[in-house]
Parts: sequence; C-alpha cells; structure tokens
Amino acid sequence: MSIREYTQGLTPYRMDMTLRIGTPTNPLRLAVMISGGGSGMKALFEHVENQDKSCHSTVIVLSDRLGIQGLSIASSFRILSAAVPLPKDIIDSNSRRIQHEELVESKLIENDVEAIILSGYMRILTPNFVSRWEGKILNIHPSLLPKFPGAHAHQEVLSSGETKSGCTVHFVDSGMDTGAIIEQSEVPVFPDDTLETLQERVKIEEHKLYPRIIDDFSEGKVRLIDGKIIRK
Repeated sequence: MSIREYTQGLTPYRMDMTLRIGTPTNPLRLAVMISGGGSGMKALFEHVENQDKSCHSTVIVLSDRLGIQGLSIASSFRILSAAVPLPKDIIDSNSRRIQHEELVESKLIENDVEAIILSGYMRILTPNFVSRWEGKILNIHPSLLPKFPGAHAHQEVLSSGETKSGCTVHFVDSGMDTGAIIEQSEVPVFPDDTLETLQERVKIEEHKLYPRIIDDFSEGKVRLIDGKIIRK
C-alpha cells in the first residue's frame, strides 16, 4: 500500500490509537521535527545523554528546510536526519501540502516511528495527518496558551503589557496551538524586556520542561484519551 493511499484516503486506514509504554530495553521510537536551529532538540538529546537510562529514543530528525543548523546538530549526536522540503513543482498550495506530508509520512513509516516530537516546527499539520497520529504528537509553544498562539508569541506578549509569560507543552490537534495542554512553566516579563531577552528567558524553561514531559509521555504517565489529558 502506498503512502498516497494512506494520505488521500483511497484505502480505509487509521493508526492503532494505543501507544505502548517505552522501556530502557525497548524505548519508544520518536521522530523529532524541526524548522530551525534545533536548540530545544539539542537540550532533549543532552537530557537523554545525562540519564542512566531512557524510555525513548530519537530514531530520526526531520526538517522542512534544507541546510539548517538543527540537521548538523542531529548528525553530531549520530542521529539519522533528513530534510523534507515542500515540493517546488506543485503549484496548488493544498496539493503541495498533501504531497509534503506524504513524503514526511514515508520517512516515519520507514523508521518505525511511534510518536512525533515537534521542536520549533513551523508548519501547521493537516487534519488528515494529525488524525492518524492523534495522541502521538507533542509540541511546545513559547507562551502560556491559550494566550498568544502562533508564530509571534513573544512580540505579542510584549505588546500586550503582560507581566508573565512562559511555555506550554501540549498535544497537537488540527488547530494552531489549540491542542490539550499537558503542562506549563511561567517566567516574569520585565518592563525593559526586549524580544531577545524574553525569548531567552522562556527558552531556558522550555529546555527543562519539554524533556521532562517527553520522559513522562514515553513512560506512559501522560496520555490523551477522548480529548482529555490522563496522568498516571
């Protein structure tokens, strides 16, 4: 069966929505998807290296952009990586988006990926893609959702006059940063903050929170069931 049949629904298909619990001897197989420098991904890899044992393993890093620093970081950790840019030969934007996700899906299937970690991935996934990975895609967003979704969270926080910001780890749904919230971490916003200073303060918290939640997720301590967060 081809990836096109999966994606376009020519054959009835839905992933098994159960997700096994990873163990140190049989870790959960993760794909990390990035669009940029990969600092959060690097923090995750360092976190794993500093553990005696881990219940998850990143088997592939995928980027939607060529030549980004994050791909080099993955290589430095001896993790398979690949750039999967949007096809240039398809004019229609919806068709191009579908074709791109077909290519991504093929990489996930080839590497027996069980769950997806978005780490600075700047594309919104289609409902069709998300439905096949429901409860198996995590993201971290640099604001206290539901406030300030989207790509310009830090600037919007500063413009709003908020006195606190932070980061949010959530399951991914078909909306823009609208999935069920797992956990948040707060930071203060100071009157003299710039985009850079706020971003750096939030990033420090991101690099602590996300690896911990990924650990819990891989160990079966947090799941999405019927749209609700279940913790064990």
